[in-house]
Amino acid sequence: MSELAGIAAKSAQPAVKTTAVIAASGGLVASFALPASAAPASHPSTKGAPAAVAPVAVQAPKTAAPQAADAFGVIGFKATAKPKPKPKPKPKPKPVVVAVPQRTAPVASRSTQRTAPVVSKPAVGGILGIAAQYAGIMYVYGGTTPAGFDCSGYTQYVFRQAGISLPRTAEAQRQATTPVSNPQPGDLVFFGSPAYHVGIYAGNGMMWDSPRTGKAVALRSIWSSAVTYGRP
Repeated sequence: MSELAGIAAKSAQPAVKTTAVIAASGGLVASFALPASAAPASHPSTKGAPAAVAPVAVQAPKTAAPQAADAFGVIGFKATAKPKPKPKPKPKPKPVVVAVPQRTAPVASRSTQRTAPVVSKPAVGGILGIAAQYAGIMYVYGGTTPAGFDCSGYTQYVFRQAGISLPRTAEAQRQATTPVSNPQPGDLVFFGSPAYHVGIYAGNGMMWDSPRTGKAVALRSIWSSAVTYGRP
């Protein structure tokens, strides 16, 4: 009777909840109670207390941890802005070259080419112009240059500048010239025979000469009537 009373007391207890353990996704474990079925009635002939019902552990299926959606298929790159092309410089206008015609010296014809003439009659402007250039140069005995002239050295130098060669002394110059009775400016005037002095006739009773020591080349009057004229 005592065993039957114990079994009846146990059957009167509330239903035992069965605990289930499920491994949730992500490694979390959750537990919950499941209602247990009514304990089976023990057969009266069963000896001893019935064994306690062990909780049933339910393990959730293992699932792989979800991967980040942005960890797959992403290609790393760094975008750089493309520089704008530099504008091309505007071409400089080419300078306009204007050809200037070159001047050439006119070619003189044979009829106009000037050659040194053979002077039989000295031109007034030529000989007298050259003679006047040396006015003021003092007389030097034996002098034949602008550093100093004697009378024949002066006439020789002046005619040489005109391209006419004369001998060195007054008498030699008289003999080398053609005597004239109607003298022209630029002829030679000789004093004495043989000549001891010579000058260049300038017309109107005047002459250019280098007279003597202490005097200078100048235009002066012909002081004697005993003169002759010669044309180089």
